Amino acid sequence: MNTNRVSKSQFKSRALEFFRQIETSGESLIVTDHGKPTLEVRPYRNTARKPLDILRGSVVRYDNPTDPVAEDAWEAAQ
Repeated sequence: MNTNRVSKSQFKSRALEFFRQIETSGESLIVTDHGKPTLEVRPYRNTARKPLDILRGSVVRYDNPTDPVAEDAWEAAQ
């Protein structure tokens, strides 16, 4: 992903143009102050995930889930 840079004064005068450019290209824009990066303007990306996607891979595999568990096998009991 290419990142463009623009000074604060250029950004101020052409903000709506830059917003449209960011929306269509999907690329970030770095706003600089005296040549130093100060802000990053980037497209919004929804990070909401489905509950099952969040849990996927978090369950430990049990080969015999119906086998009894000894008292000393529980981490909380130790």
